[in-house]
Amino acid sequence: MRPLPLTAALLLLSGCGGAQAHDEHARAVSALTPTWTESESDAVLSRTMRIHVAPDLSQLTEGERAAVGELLAAGALLDRAYLRQRHPEGAAALDFLVAHPELSRERDLFRAMEGPIATTLENDRVAFLSVGQETPGRAMYPEGTTRESLEAFLEAHPERRADLLDDRTVVWAATPERRAEALAALSREPVIEALHPGLRERLSHDETFLALPYSLAFAEELVPVTRHLYAAASAVEEGDPSFARYLRLRARDLLADDYEGGDAAWVTSDFTGHLNAQIGAYETYDDPLFGVKSFFALSLLVRDRAQSAELASAVSAMQGVEDALPYESHRRVRTDTHVGVYEIIADFGQARGTNTATILPNEAYLSRQYGRTILLRATILLSPELFAESARSFDAAVAPAHHGELRIEGNFHRTLWHEVGHYLGVDRTADGRDLDVALSDTADLLEEMKADLVSLFAARWMRSAGLVDDARLAAIEAAGIRRVLLKNQPRREQPYQTMQLIQWNWFLDHGLLAFDGGALVIDRSRYGEAVESLLREVLALQRAGDRDRAETFVTRWTTWQPELHGVIAQRMRESERSRFALVTYEALGEAP
Repeated sequence: MRPLPLTAALLLLSGCGGAQAHDEHARAVSALTPTWTESESDAVLSRTMRIHVAPDLSQLTEGERAAVGELLAAGALLDRAYLRQRHPEGAAALDFLVAHPELSRERDLFRAMEGPIATTLENDRVAFLSVGQETPGRAMYPEGTTRESLEAFLEAHPERRADLLDDRTVVWAATPERRAEALAALSREPVIEALHPGLRERLSHDETFLALPYSLAFAEELVPVTRHLYAAASAVEEGDPSFARYLRLRARDLLADDYEGGDAAWVTSDFTGHLNAQIGAYETYDDPLFGVKSFFALSLLVRDRAQSAELASAVSAMQGVEDALPYESHRRVRTDTHVGVYEIIADFGQARGTNTATILPNEAYLSRQYGRTILLRATILLSPELFAESARSFDAAVAPAHHGELRIEGNFHRTLWHEVGHYLGVDRTADGRDLDVALSDTADLLEEMKADLVSLFAARWMRSAGLVDDARLAAIEAAGIRRVLLKNQPRREQPYQTMQLIQWNWFLDHGLLAFDGGALVIDRSRYGEAVESLLREVLALQRAGDRDRAETFVTRWTTWQPELHGVIAQRMRESERSRFALVTYEALGEAP
């Protein structure tokens, strides 16, 4: 298989979107310059681990190799769409770096940070190219939009809430220029208009705000993506017809902004070949304003059949764990959930980097009807380099009696049950609302915390049922402690880090952790009660669906004490060799 350099695929896009758009883009590219000094860049890059992904693809068939080439091309396009979602100048910044290969520091920063804004060692977000500073609305809402201003509009126009806060629409200001731009884009793509009845009417008459479906806002990427998906489907049709069917349905999904067809095929089919792929916009973590807009990703994977078969039997205990969770209104879950262990061929967009695992789809109605699929990325989960860094941090934070308790297999199984945890517990509010709609910007952090806690609750439940032994339970619980420890005070817009701080504080409050002599002491006799009590609270918040109540809870439990959290964070920072990761891919022709 011939590698597809990412830059080559991106250059195919020049000229898309009309001559005026192309000229504006070219001007934006030419205006960019680096803004960091070499020492500022090196401060971050010196703490950036390089991980090169080069899986053995010798088992792939000729058709699968052809499909990989097409899917890599599709991934490059979705990567560009993701950059456009995250920052108004994200694509221009990439093209600037493509045109200036001598800027090796900036190129590495861009790939490690997935855009022109870097996270510093102090956990600040700072531009290293001359782009506008990052805003909570990213490029998904009009410039200057605040949560308060949009909520005020929605209070006055409740009929607009569904389209403006849909997870796959971009919100534009309804200026004459933007309206004309949207209608011109629709005229260029009649297939999108056919799949969205009434869209032209809405774009012509909606006031104040326009809601553009992703297929229209990112047509210059998504239309060619569909051609690559159809070509990949044709390549694998003979050897893996189920995977081919999924790819064709996903191509249609991307233009219809309705993923049900592809998701149903994805989670219910048994792919007979070696490949799997996560394709589309699912996760909402990059939307700190409302927490509802999903962002593009493509993850191309090759299955580890032996490990996948071993884990498939483990999830048969899901119903027992669900029935034991500390909440009412238990439900029946599908215990035939597809679980796969994979090596990564290449990741794009939101999936790029050290993403360990995925469970999809997220929509409650789809998971209830079809189930979900779990993708465990052994490339990352079982990386010796990443584990060694995590183990150094753990040992720096805890008392000497706990040194060496963290083991690589513990985090593997904790992560598996974290993903299963997304499928268990509350999946909608008591009055039937979707969690992301009801809880808005608190939904993601509560959902991730629920999954963390279910994984730890499940480990103890399985030990009592004789399904795991003491050694595995201890390894999972050590991984659960490492999960919550932070090297910097989190920003409120960081859902993962925020929910980790909540757990850390709860564990301190309930005696699972104690601060003694500048380190943390773990009392495992308190583990079960600490986890179950917090899990009960999180499930109750989700069931109530009261955003203000959830925000009050978050505020209560995100206190950062310099004399405690700061001391542990400093010890962890002093132990580290790497803070960030730059993942490169052999399949893309990227150098290690």
